[in-house]
Amino acid sequence: MNANEYSDGFENRETWYDCDQKCSERKCVCKFERIQKTLKPNRACLKCGTSTGIVTIPVETLAGVTFTLATVNVDTKRMNHPCIQLEFASNIIATASTQILNFQIFKQCGNLMAPIPVGPIWTFTPPVEFLEGGVFTNIFSFSVCDCDTACDECCNYRVVVTQVGVDTLGMTTINNSSLAAFIVDRACKC
Repeated sequence: MNANEYSDGFENRETWYDCDQKCSERKCVCKFERIQKTLKPNRACLKCGTSTGIVTIPVETLAGVTFTLATVNVDTKRMNHPCIQLEFASNIIATASTQILNFQIFKQCGNLMAPIPVGPIWTFTPPVEFLEGGVFTNIFSFSVCDCDTACDECCNYRVVVTQVGVDTLGMTTINNSSLAAFIVDRACKC
């Protein structure tokens, strides 16, 4: 909003008024000569996903084995140029483990036969002091934006964890996984 625009503090209205040059420079309170304009849509939506429960990666799990940790379904109908920020968080508990884990978000929309990756691969490496004994607990979280989504599209996003290498010691458990999607209507294309 620029200095020539009037706001009554209710941003959820469907119209706003453009003040003319007769307004005070200190406070724009135009009581006359208002020009009614339509507000551009700028909606936001929060969608909480579901966890697949506790995932335990046992000793000697083969490299490349994947586990789905959480999913969320997003519907962008009636959104204009939607942009989606995906937030993931989990709790990792390991006992004498040397497992290195890769986390990645995948999406599958409409008639896609296979899911496609969204954002980079996030790698979790256990702290050096716990590699050969002991138990550690760590919160692991990351966020990714997906602004490459069509307007009238339903997509399923999921977080997948993949073990890197073979762990010959210990066991790793991932619990309390959550995936949330913040969908924003970018009508202003900012």
